[in-house]
Amino acid sequence: MRIRAQLERDWRFIRGLNRTLKRVKSIAPTSNNLLCDDLQDAVEEWRDNPALTFEHKTLTYGEMDAVANRYAHWAKGIGLRRGQTVALFMPNRLEYFPIWYGLSKVGVVTALINNQLAGLPLAHCLNISGAAHVIVDSETSPVFELAKAQLDRPLQQWVLGQAHGDQRDLTQALKSCSQLPPDRSVREGMVAKDTALLIFTSGTTGLPKAARVTHVRAQLYMRGFAGSTGATDKDRIYVALPLYHATGGLCALGAALLNGGSVVVKKKFSATHFWEDVVAENCTMFVYIGELCRYLINHPETEDEGRHKVRLAFGNGLRADVWAEMKRRFRIPDILEFYGSTEGNISMFNFDGRVGAIGRSPKWLREKVNYRLVQFDVEKEEPIRALNGLCIECGPGQIGECIGKIGHDARSEYTGYVDKAASDRKILRDVFEKGDAWFRSGDLMKTDADGYFYFVDRIGDTFRWKGENVSTGEVAEQLQAIPGVVEANVYGVEVEGADGRAGMAGVVVDSQFDIKAFGEIVARDLPPYAQPVFVRILPAIETTGTFKYRKIDLVADGFDPTTIKGAVFYKDGAKGYVKLTKPGFAKIMAGGVKL
Repeated sequence: MRIRAQLERDWRFIRGLNRTLKRVKSIAPTSNNLLCDDLQDAVEEWRDNPALTFEHKTLTYGEMDAVANRYAHWAKGIGLRRGQTVALFMPNRLEYFPIWYGLSKVGVVTALINNQLAGLPLAHCLNISGAAHVIVDSETSPVFELAKAQLDRPLQQWVLGQAHGDQRDLTQALKSCSQLPPDRSVREGMVAKDTALLIFTSGTTGLPKAARVTHVRAQLYMRGFAGSTGATDKDRIYVALPLYHATGGLCALGAALLNGGSVVVKKKFSATHFWEDVVAENCTMFVYIGELCRYLINHPETEDEGRHKVRLAFGNGLRADVWAEMKRRFRIPDILEFYGSTEGNISMFNFDGRVGAIGRSPKWLREKVNYRLVQFDVEKEEPIRALNGLCIECGPGQIGECIGKIGHDARSEYTGYVDKAASDRKILRDVFEKGDAWFRSGDLMKTDADGYFYFVDRIGDTFRWKGENVSTGEVAEQLQAIPGVVEANVYGVEVEGADGRAGMAGVVVDSQFDIKAFGEIVARDLPPYAQPVFVRILPAIETTGTFKYRKIDLVADGFDPTTIKGAVFYKDGAKGYVKLTKPGFAKIMAGGVKL
């Protein structure tokens, strides 16, 4: 039985890999075939098919292209030249994708700004984008106005909606723009390694960085998922992720639009309305990221969750416990988990559905892929080197950093960030031979004997306590299985006089939560070094727009009960978790408590 199951898995993997490679093999950095050319080909083939649906309004491929062409001519009309940048600061809406698609037709770069940002983080992203113009709507315009004082240069604001003061009315300006495609000569001399988009990191540990997304990189995303998902012109893909992020804005759109299918875009994710929408719109696929699936399984059951026609869910960040429950409860036939980063050169797929794995590299494929795991020192936060100065590759079961060899072809090229210094910090040199260069993912992983890869933690999130490495992700997964714990965010905090960092768990709880029972389960199921020393009760866990947990503010808060809102507990060796008081905090800081 095991041999048969393995053969079936291998067959599924090979089919998925071949579908993907077939779509991406012709992508080349020096080609004059750009992303907008791929999309134009799709428009010509499926002109009358529905392409985009948003709030019950639908655009066919032809109508979507006409909208894009207006933006292309608008950009030319205001004097924008290829290589220059326009910032797009809006929530998901029908025009979002046509805007940047249209701008790419005349070689203009679009900086996709997180619409949840405000104040300094917003100003920072606009400043580093290099844009002189920003497109907003009635929702984001007031937010932009409040951030203007922190900009390092004036930006012309174009509003889709009512314009005021020095704002310009974009809706009115577009009315005089042609719906016909701009002449291709305007892109003469451009090649696929030129920049198409700026996409910003999530900012989980500080201010966001701007990743340069070339036409090559965008084509790899869009064509890659057009192949890997096996989507057809009959598929409808539900996208409740922000379109400023690569997973929703490139991977999901590519899967549909390069196959003649359609995309149902939602303004934002709602666990309450998710299945209702999926059923009403006859969606056959959806894209996920981070904790979205956990929100779905934590939501009360609905009639619609059993009436859907979804055949595939694809995305990244799906933990093993949630994965199994997703398949069982929602009866989703296939889940396609993948791994990649906007700025990096590593990508992998779990085509055959091994629960918890983010990808696979069988022995026969090893020499064809550009990624490896190298042994890593968690305390020094750097790869371990042998006596010869080179890095040491991990074996099965060993945890190490995933790195990708940098080359000149489409799949191994590293384009990095707008900030060259930030780009250089992500390069690891002299890895397996003198002079080689590898991209540092910043992610710790492990493999098994069958070549499956498993995500362990982000570097900086993993910490050392009692001489052992503690994976925040693995601990959080265990805590979230405890009755009464709705969500858990685990991180390390410094304690005066102690080596390493003590584990602290910020938890959102419901009426079932009991701190005594919680402590008993923690003591039973987790090794001593991984048991949280401190537990903080939170009303909610702050996430980024792509559902990644923010830890930076929690780490800065520490465990002082006089400055933290909500209850804080510490682990007493004899009593279990005990509420932390001001005298108790002072005693810990004085070294009077054994942690």
